[in-house]
Amino acid sequence: MAPARTERDGFDVSIEEVPVTVQRRPFIPRRGDEMLKDPGTPRANIAASVEEPNGTQKGDWARRNKHQTVLQQHLSYFDPDSDGIIWPLDTFTGFHALGYGILLSLLSVLVIHLNFSYPTLPPGHYLPDPFFRIYIARIHKDKHGSDSGTYDTEGRFVPQKFEDIFAKYAGGDKKGITMGEVWTYMKGQRLYGDPIGWGAAGFEWIATWILLWPEDGRMKKDDIRRIYDGSLFFEIAARRKKQGGQRMINRS
Repeated sequence: MAPARTERDGFDVSIEEVPVTVQRRPFIPRRGDEMLKDPGTPRANIAASVEEPNGTQKGDWARRNKHQTVLQQHLSYFDPDSDGIIWPLDTFTGFHALGYGILLSLLSVLVIHLNFSYPTLPPGHYLPDPFFRIYIARIHKDKHGSDSGTYDTEGRFVPQKFEDIFAKYAGGDKKGITMGEVWTYMKGQRLYGDPIGWGAAGFEWIATWILLWPEDGRMKKDDIRRIYDGSLFFEIAARRKKQGGQRMINRS
């Protein structure tokens, strides 16, 4: 039998006998990555990466939003009055301001509110909300399968899982990912008997591609990280408003 591939500290992350473990090698901190401490430990309120171990510092985002989990921060853009409730109109207005057309914005409302409203209802509510509102306080209940695991089941951010997306599936310098590589990623993360999770993952990544619309075909790693914590939504909407609503294609 072929020898196992030992990486560090006396344990193996891949073995030749199981090729998929060689093809999808996880993120392993290298020299220079020491600032990202304990990457497997979830961060409650910062989206940490090798490049941004303290989360998003631009606009003092991390400090200003430390009272929310990263998953709650992801949705804060769609809650303009900060009352903790996202109405369908909030979602439509938010998507439209980001550059999605009327039809795509309406589709987003249908997909998001029909699927994600009910699990977030406050305790004691057993009937679907007639307005299909989403309650941010319980957004962790909307965690679905067949994803990267970057959000844990409490809405925290797991740097190891985020870095794994690029370590396992991205090519080149691992600083960006193409839609073809995302397709491979979605197949690799797909769980058996989880069509809802497959559909949710596909919707999220297609929406991300439309939002970023990378000229070189690669979605930037840090742009994706800032979508996880929601800070990029505010930036893109502000840029589009400043330029009269034109699509912001150049992300550099």
